Amino acid sequence: MTDDDLTAVRTDQFLSHPPAKVWHALTEPELIAQWLMPGDFRLVVGHRYTMRAVPIPATGFSGTVQAEVLAFEPEKMLSIRWQDADPAPGADVDWTITWTLHPEGTGTRLFLAHEGFDPDNPLQQRARSLMGGGWTSRVLPGLQDLLDRM
Repeated sequence: MTDDDLTAVRTDQFLSHPPAKVWHALTEPELIAQWLMPGDFRLVVGHRYTMRAVPIPATGFSGTVQAEVLAFEPEKMLSIRWQDADPAPGADVDWTITWTLHPEGTGTRLFLAHEGFDPDNPLQQRARSLMGGGWTSRVLPGLQDLLDRM
């Protein structure tokens, strides 16, 4: 993760599995629940759904994400809008999470762009810092572990 763009978290990880398998883990609700958050995801543009996580009071995060599928291209890209269902005052968020898959050898290079952080909002910058670390130290390794078990 680089810290020069205060509006986004961008990272990538090599996953030792083909794009079709990674795509399956990104788009099947029972699999998403194992590496990200449980929710009633459906791969339909415009589908709105809810995901639940642990609240993070230091960032104003309620623990409930209202999400919407914005766009997708099978086995290549998935873009989702995230909003906090019940944010603390001053902690309103409107983020876009975009996963981009690129074949690399026998595996996949998975790019993540988590965009929409307000550079002038201290709560959002704290969230950006925590989430940037969480994506790279917990979420993406959890995805790799799930793929290894599939």
